[in-house]
Amino acid sequence: MLYESSNNQGIYSPREPRKNYYYRCVEENFEVLERVWDDRYQNTYGYWRTHILDVIYDYLDCGNLHLGFARVKCEDCNKEYLLPFSCKRRAFCPSCHQRRVVEFGEFLYTEVLKEVSHRQWVFSIPKRLRCYFMYDRKLLAKLSRCAWKVLCDYLKSSSGDKDSVPGVVIAVQTFGDFLNFNPHLHVIATDGCFKGDGDFIKSVLPQGKDIEKVFQSEVLKMLKKEGKINQFIIDNMLSWENTGFNVYCGEAIYAEEQESIEKLAQYVVRAPISQERMFYIPPEESSNEVGKIIYKGKNSREIQAFDALDWLARLVTHIPNKGEQFVRYYGYYSNKSRGQRKKAETDDKVPVIVSSDLSKKAFRKNWARLIQKVYNVDPLKCKYCNGKMRIISFVEDEETIEKILKDLKLWGIQNHDPPNHFKIPQQFEHFILANSLLIGNNEKSNENMGKNKDGNYEEHNSNNVFPDYETCDEMPKYEDWF
Repeated sequence: MLYESSNNQGIYSPREPRKNYYYRCVEENFEVLERVWDDRYQNTYGYWRTHILDVIYDYLDCGNLHLGFARVKCEDCNKEYLLPFSCKRRAFCPSCHQRRVVEFGEFLYTEVLKEVSHRQWVFSIPKRLRCYFMYDRKLLAKLSRCAWKVLCDYLKSSSGDKDSVPGVVIAVQTFGDFLNFNPHLHVIATDGCFKGDGDFIKSVLPQGKDIEKVFQSEVLKMLKKEGKINQFIIDNMLSWENTGFNVYCGEAIYAEEQESIEKLAQYVVRAPISQERMFYIPPEESSNEVGKIIYKGKNSREIQAFDALDWLARLVTHIPNKGEQFVRYYGYYSNKSRGQRKKAETDDKVPVIVSSDLSKKAFRKNWARLIQKVYNVDPLKCKYCNGKMRIISFVEDEETIEKILKDLKLWGIQNHDPPNHFKIPQQFEHFILANSLLIGNNEKSNENMGKNKDGNYEEHNSNNVFPDYETCDEMPKYEDWF
């Protein structure tokens, strides 16, 4: 289904990343982080990767009008707004990563998954082995192959046809609840195998425990072959009552449960952090003059406090290297198999999950529909007349950018909001006050945060906002700029 504009949908406003806690934390601490990394974090997280700085700089420029934008214009009242370009960085920019998440969910059920039942599998490894994957990220691909080998043999054995093959998608996640390095695999696998003629054989009820020991053996064998561990370590780990290896198998998700499979697909490639579950206390507001991050775990729902540098150091360990793959396709869903079926024009023998009158090409992802889907707002719906808007041009020339922004009084405005923007969210207020994390005493709260020396709230104008013109005649004549 295409997400069309409706009257109960909100009006889209271009995001302003410089106004959130996460942006301020990154901007105020990343240079210090790079400077102290070798002395403070190298022993824990390994060498500083120069690629990290590229990602951070791109994120800090994400959504910056000064670097280019698209002009979006209403066809009815001629009102316009400027849509800044994004950085498209994975795992670090929450907004750009979320767009990838939605795109992946749609791609998976329109282009990859067939109309058969699937299950989620999760493969976990013990803490003792995780450091090897952090220091050598190439091992993450080999970990995926270990899981594929074990799962493939298991599902094939239940089909009764040695030539059948399952379809498997494996996503690597490296983060735990509080950004600790915890490499594990989220797998979406068919609940059975495909025969050579495309028929599907449903497997018997699978159990994660059935392949736990085999997965353990494959991983230990792989790490030994790579020179990371020796036989003494293997024997020692096998003597433990609980080795720390775990395989989870979820309930079957049936072909008609389109929404469930899409949500699962989005979950397995989600971002390491959520801005809704964090709060940044800048040094000038902190009780010990050190920036603090207050973060709520997704699964545990616990709240913990971190020094901002420590939290940021944890986060950057999850930035993938340039060109590093996080998602791999195996068996019936491999790129090779899908390519061969498309070439032979047999790929649609088993219908795809989504039932739609549209062709796959007509169902292509685009910015406007993704915004509607993620935020339930229509970016192409005029906030003045509810008319239909469209992108009329992309502005990248520096002189033209400067001319437009100066005319709109947006040129050079790069300041942050005043401190009262960073008031304590209600979900964190009790934790922060109970642990005396703010300067002064425990009674400090939202009532006095952000006030100036006279006790009054500072006046500010929101930056990066398109001027609110009352009539169409008041709008600048953009045609004069081109």
